[in-house]
Amino acid sequence: MRFMIVDDDSATRFMLQDIIEDCELGKVISSLDSAVDVDNELLTAEKIDILIIDLLMPVCDGIQTVKSIKADFLGKIIMLSQVENKEMVGNAYSLGVDSYITKPINRNEVVGVIKEVSKHICLKKFVSNIQNDLHNLSYERGINKDKSDKKMTITERGNMVLRDLGIESEAGSKDLLEVIGWLGKNLDSNANDFPALKTIFTQLVNEKTPQEGDCKKIKAVEQRVRRTIFQAMVNIASMGIVDCTNPKFDDYSSRYFDLAEIYALMRTLEKDEKPQISNSHINSKKFIRTLYIESHK
Repeated sequence: MRFMIVDDDSATRFMLQDIIEDCELGKVISSLDSAVDVDNELLTAEKIDILIIDLLMPVCDGIQTVKSIKADFLGKIIMLSQVENKEMVGNAYSLGVDSYITKPINRNEVVGVIKEVSKHICLKKFVSNIQNDLHNLSYERGINKDKSDKKMTITERGNMVLRDLGIESEAGSKDLLEVIGWLGKNLDSNANDFPALKTIFTQLVNEKTPQEGDCKKIKAVEQRVRRTIFQAMVNIASMGIVDCTNPKFDDYSSRYFDLAEIYALMRTLEKDEKPQISNSHINSKKFIRTLYIESHK
């Protein structure tokens, strides 16, 4: 993360810079004693991710600065102040301040606030990348629709979904593509009589190594698939935290997964806790069935 610190108190600026750099939270690009020259042009030029600015300063205070930059500044803003006036703090939040640090500076509070803000920036960038990929894919599909419909295989269409979900490079993605490929050869297009997953995994393993009942290999496939689907759940939950109104979040979360599990993962991520696969119910059959139907169209 790239930081700009604006505070007329040099001791506060030095203390914040030490905390940020000692705790490896990012790099302080600018440390200014006045907000007079702070504008969107400067913030953009220095590629600032997080602006830490004092609420009350002579000539140009933090509130005035936030008002002037918030419409175009894409980064996050953390306000500093020893003033505990609830109305003033509320006004700062209403203008677009993302978080608040009270003076005198407390190291643990600073680290906690910056980590939380940084997490949201990372999630926003992650979702933005997915959205850009989806836009590019939609554009390509629009141009080559007729051609693609004729030539794309079921596994190629399935791979596009896995790419949308951010799991194309996961170990179990290859297994998932092999599963829908096998289903395409052995199941009717409506998937009305969907076989048990163990049956599918067993058939796939036996086709590669025809040794009846190779339980270890079958179990390995099942575990890789579960871990990959779980990662897709985490990715979608991360998208939901940033923007739960996102059409892609709404689409994937309800059709491919159990919505209650996605919301549970969102709560876990919002607490800054690491999601555990053992704590989640993974409906592999629902995911695979939907992936097959979507890819078989």
